[in-house]
Amino acid sequence: MCATLRHEIPEAVVTYEEKPREQWIFDYPAQVALTGTQIWWTTEVGLAFARLEEGYENAIKDYNKKQISQLNALITLLIGNLSAGDRMKIMTICTIDVHARDVVAKMIIAKVESSQAFTWQSQLRHRWDEEKKHCFANICDAQIQYSYEYLGNTPRLVITPLTDRGP
Repeated sequence: MCATLRHEIPEAVVTYEEKPREQWIFDYPAQVALTGTQIWWTTEVGLAFARLEEGYENAIKDYNKKQISQLNALITLLIGNLSAGDRMKIMTICTIDVHARDVVAKMIIAKVESSQAFTWQSQLRHRWDEEKKHCFANICDAQIQYSYEYLGNTPRLVITPLTDRGP
């Protein structure tokens, strides 16, 4: 199982931009799709910060609009007919997406302008390291290698200010 997850996650990351996310999600098992979306969230926020530093002042706001659009597309899927497994997968990704949207909105309000800001660094950020061929989870200055432990297709804890102890 660990080997399968380690093989599938980078494949999902590579194919993420090949089709709309609400279609891409159906190509992978729940844990792979969720991890892939978390890796891409980290990547896309990083790209938005890079564009901001290049002088495009609406980069973070534009990314937040994209997040809202992606979330709305998933909500539209939830209204339709889905298998129990697909419904659980999409609900779980929605839970994580709502938190991701709120983090970006909070950074906009706080006028965060650097990827080195604590508001961003204090978030759990997944990334795929192509050189090491591993997924890592980063938070502040800690880096933990993803363990590829099978988690199944289960709901996730709703992230609130009480569960996400930030400033």
